[in-house]
Amino acid sequence: MSDSRISPARIGRVLPDSIAAEMGFEPGDRLVSINGQTLRDLIDYQFHCADEYLELEVLDKKGILHTLELEKDYDEDLGLEFESAFFDGLIQCNNHCPFCFIDQQPPGKRESLYFKDDDYRLSFLYGSYLTLTNLSDREWQRIEQMRLSPLYVSVHATEPDIRSRLLKNPRAGKILDQLQWFQERSLQIHAQVVLCPGINDGLHLERTLLDLARFHQGDIPTVASVAIVPVGLTRFRPDVNEVIPVSTEKANEVIDRVQALQKQFQKNFGSTFAWLADEWFLIARRELPPAKHYESYPQIDNGVGSIRLFLTQFAEAARSLPSQITPPRHWVWVVGNTVEKAFQPILDRLNQVEGLTVEMAALHSEYWGQSMTVTGLLTGYDLIHSLQGKNLGDGLLVPKLMLKHDTTQFLDDMTLEQVSEALNCPVYPVGGGPRDLIQACLGENVSHSKNFQKM
Repeated sequence: MSDSRISPARIGRVLPDSIAAEMGFEPGDRLVSINGQTLRDLIDYQFHCADEYLELEVLDKKGILHTLELEKDYDEDLGLEFESAFFDGLIQCNNHCPFCFIDQQPPGKRESLYFKDDDYRLSFLYGSYLTLTNLSDREWQRIEQMRLSPLYVSVHATEPDIRSRLLKNPRAGKILDQLQWFQERSLQIHAQVVLCPGINDGLHLERTLLDLARFHQGDIPTVASVAIVPVGLTRFRPDVNEVIPVSTEKANEVIDRVQALQKQFQKNFGSTFAWLADEWFLIARRELPPAKHYESYPQIDNGVGSIRLFLTQFAEAARSLPSQITPPRHWVWVVGNTVEKAFQPILDRLNQVEGLTVEMAALHSEYWGQSMTVTGLLTGYDLIHSLQGKNLGDGLLVPKLMLKHDTTQFLDDMTLEQVSEALNCPVYPVGGGPRDLIQACLGENVSHSKNFQKM
């Protein structure tokens, strides 16, 4: 059955020395079909191009249709990368969660910033969380037929009335039936609970975790893991009274309640199963759990164990630090103020190198109106507001996670160049690993987006 929404997949890059390069594919060409099958997305492409014998329909940049035949090894990749992973558009979200980050952005930005997706394909390919409330019967059938597992699901609460209230969608109350559907088909999910004080905390949180634990059984547990994340709020949220921020007292209460359940899960499953995001410990001003607590780090992309892993990896990487460097270097390392205490040992170790001075600028976000801010939410405005007029040494070291993917833009659309000009100093984006930080501090692998002459 054809779908009028499907457009030919536009090729963004052809890998050197690949099958596609040998066949003469070029960026801008469009892949129409494989073996007569039109392609909805990257999942279809990967599935159909796994065959040994392929017939490809291709529109070149001049709009001329070509039919190409080839024989290759089973599962051998063609060497094509596409401008988008989806050729039929994203599935839009029809929920109205009061804590949705999209709805908590300032007005007047470009239209694309306000588009809310809830697409299972983003979940399967990239680990994005979805709610399962926006899937048609056709999508459920495709998940089953193509064995799209694991998916990442925002559960928030298993009690139907609580979840429906949080998502503002009457279909949200079907979550336990949906988990049963996954269980019957031996498909897995990783679950997320965004905790909103006064709504899904306390006994409601306990009920949710115990319900999810019922699906953590057998060789292929339906619910593989759970992350509990504190709600993140900005000053732009539509209703400032509906959801309130997490206080230090609330963070300590949640930690105590979840840790009691974790002991039970360890006894029953031999696994912690449900993990608290690092933010809970930072807000509560408590020590992070040891590395062994996080097992295989199944929820690290959700901020569960990422700080502990960074500290562990830094300690290993720091063994290669020299005793001194020349010429001397002086950097200002920008982080969110939630990690200031946790990252102090890193700062102390870097400053043991003679000739190296690293200051930590642990900032909160005036832009979002947050007193406690994770590094990834700091904006260009925040850097300028907090650091303008200060001695910034040889420049700022800015973690790349503050930038939009594959761009030099912060979340407020300011660019590295604009921040650099406003602060009158170079601004260097730094990769996410400890070795990236160390190399940047030593002056290796740092590149400003333009030549900078300090005025």
